[in-house]
Formats: sequence, C-alpha cells, structure tokens
Amino acid sequence: MAVLPPGATILPDPDAVARAAADHIVAAARTSDRFALCLSGGSTPKRLYALLAGEYRDRVPWERLHLFFGDERVGDTPEAGSNARMVAEAFGSDSPIPPGHLFPIPIDGTPEACAAAYEATLRSFHGSGTLTPERPLFDLVLLGLGEDGHTASLFPGKPAVEEDAAWVVGVPEAGLAPFVPRVSLTLPALAATRRMLFLVTGTGKVEPLARLAAGENLPAGRARAWGETVWLLDEAAAG
Repeated sequence: MAVLPPGATILPDPDAVARAAADHIVAAARTSDRFALCLSGGSTPKRLYALLAGEYRDRVPWERLHLFFGDERVGDTPEAGSNARMVAEAFGSDSPIPPGHLFPIPIDGTPEACAAAYEATLRSFHGSGTLTPERPLFDLVLLGLGEDGHTASLFPGKPAVEEDAAWVVGVPEAGLAPFVPRVSLTLPALAATRRMLFLVTGTGKVEPLARLAAGENLPAGRARAWGETVWLLDEAAAG
C-alpha cells in the first residue's frame, strides 16, 4: 500500500468513493442556509452527480445549493465547456438544480477574459473582495488528482500555480492533452472553503500519490482547505 495523504479514506471502488462524497455533501448542506459547492470534472464526480440527482435526490436541500466550477476548457474548440456539459448530462433533463443556482465558467473569449468574468461572478456571490477563514468562499470544494499531479487546471510548472492574488486565472495551454486553453480557480480561492474533498480512483493515481508522499511539490499537494481536507480513494488508487 502506498503512503497516503493525511485524512485519506480507502473505499472499495469508484462507486463507493462517489457515494461517500454524496454523503459528505448531504450532511454538510443540511447545516447551512446557503451552501456553495465547487464542482470538479472527471468520471468519479460524474458518478457523484448522478447519485445526487437520482438516489439522493430527496435528501439534498437543493434550494440551498449554489454550484460553481473549479475549472473549464474555454475557446472555440470542441472541448470547450466540457465540464459544464458533463454536469448537465449527469444531472439529466429533469435536473433538480434550481434556476440561477448553477454558475458555469464562460467559454467564449480569451482565457484571461473568461477568468476575469468568472472572478467577478464569484466576488458578487461572496459579497466581498476579501477571503477570510471566518468567511470562506465555499462550503465544499471537490477536486481530483491528475496523473501528473495537477488539480483543477493547475499544472506542474505553469505560472497559474504560483498565482496568489487573483481568484481565477486563464491557463493559455494545459500541461497535458488536450492542450486547449482553460480557466482555473487559483490555490487561494480553492483553499477558501470549509471542506475540500479529493476524489481519487484508478491505478493511474498510484504514481502521483507516491510522488506526493515523497514530498514532491505538485499542485495537488499544495491544495489545502482552510478547514478540513479529506481524501477519498479507491483501492486501486491506494495501491
């Protein structure tokens, strides 16, 4: 078994990881009158969203949820808007998300322009230009771990990882395929949450987990909540 991050829980498979994440969301959302959830892309989050829209539908206080995105592919390529499309597909045509409670990242324009527009959306929702532990931006942030150690669209060695002032940045070129422009929340914005859940599944995640355990300075290792950071791994990822 690999050396695992602090706060890691090992579950049998991706479905169990998605179910555990759904339990976290339902329990946390019931404690807040306005619950800001930052969504992640990927196959395991898609299972999670389908669970929330299906089996968990009547347990979720949908009127309290406000849904944002941690990153998105932008521009005029076929890949643009893929995270928003995945979420829409997972929640289905009878989505329980109330109108006006889903905030997709703009995809028309340069990465910088789309980032500026989304940062304005976040600041308006937050009601302040300052992030503090007493008043975080999010209640829960979902993240994944890339095989190169990236999270959201913060790739190793790219300038976006070092951004410490902006909440959202343009990423002109991704660190791995598809090499399309992206927009990503920054590490400070992602950290401004009561709880962060990493959903990590599959054998392809064994190597990046080992690199994190060895102390390598990877973006996923630098993403930490002001509150609680929890890693939900399946047995394949845990090695």
